[in-house]
Amino acid sequence: MEKLHLPAPRIPLLNASTAAFVILSMLLTAFVFRAVYPNEFQLQSLVAGGCEPRRLRSTNFLDPVALPVPDPQLRILIGIFTVPDSYQRRHLLRDAYFLQPNRTVNARIDIRFVLCGLTTEEQRVLVAIEILRYGDIMILDCEENMNKGKTYTYFSSLPGVFKGSTGSEPAYDYVLKADDDTYIRLDALAKTIEGMPREDLYMGLFIPCKNITDRMGWMTGMAYALSWDLVEWIARSEIPMNHKSIRPYGEDVVLASWLRDASLGKNRFDMNPRMYDYYEEPTPCWSHDFIPDTIAVHKLKNDTKWAKTLEYFNLTVGLRPSNLYNIYQLKQ
Repeated sequence: MEKLHLPAPRIPLLNASTAAFVILSMLLTAFVFRAVYPNEFQLQSLVAGGCEPRRLRSTNFLDPVALPVPDPQLRILIGIFTVPDSYQRRHLLRDAYFLQPNRTVNARIDIRFVLCGLTTEEQRVLVAIEILRYGDIMILDCEENMNKGKTYTYFSSLPGVFKGSTGSEPAYDYVLKADDDTYIRLDALAKTIEGMPREDLYMGLFIPCKNITDRMGWMTGMAYALSWDLVEWIARSEIPMNHKSIRPYGEDVVLASWLRDASLGKNRFDMNPRMYDYYEEPTPCWSHDFIPDTIAVHKLKNDTKWAKTLEYFNLTVGLRPSNLYNIYQLKQ
């Protein structure tokens, strides 16, 4: 059979005026799309690993090792303790932090969801999808637990995870451990902590209530912060390594015991009443109604509590009218 020799397709050449018209049309289309759908452009930029132009945003979409240049004045890592199967809670938290209003402090705040090792094929696939989509998952080498060493594994792993990412500078100024039923207002946190010491710092909601001088006290596990030098100390010291958990105490009490035994964490800051539990019934002093200068609210155990909290802090204030919805007319 003879081989067919087909002529090469002819590509019509555009004259100068036609080419200019085509280019102008493309630019006009892009401009209109950008004006009508600004969020689409922002989302694609974030997914691609770019930094948004606003100065302070939870940078969940960035490579956790590659910190941006130039360095901000303040760097904070928030590790939210959760479990692999809590997909819905993680999605809610991503939305809640992404939609927080613009902030004014020149800071970088990275949020990571902290898990122990995966145990099922379902988790392996679904968590992998989260990692590909958001890049905000940190999986520790441990069995999932609350008070049996996860906190030690988290803090002790960080210096190695971020080694060399910022040259000789610390990867972060402060590191927080937080529960996934805690809502942190990032601007309030940054404005508060930026004026605090960057060494030997231990900050949170202190127990016994309003008694920061009590040597046997501790910061509650809802959310507490350590300066980076204490994180490095945890990674190299035998005190926490030999006492990863102490029955019957919670991880927050155990961490306080490490600092006490080493005479560390002397720069203590009690954030009462700005960090508190969601108010349901009177408690000694760490549960009350919402207040405007809140840093963190704890014990948001269900969607109703989350909805009331996020509404109080105006997370839906940017919702624009549309023919596609009317969420303010509820069905009876």
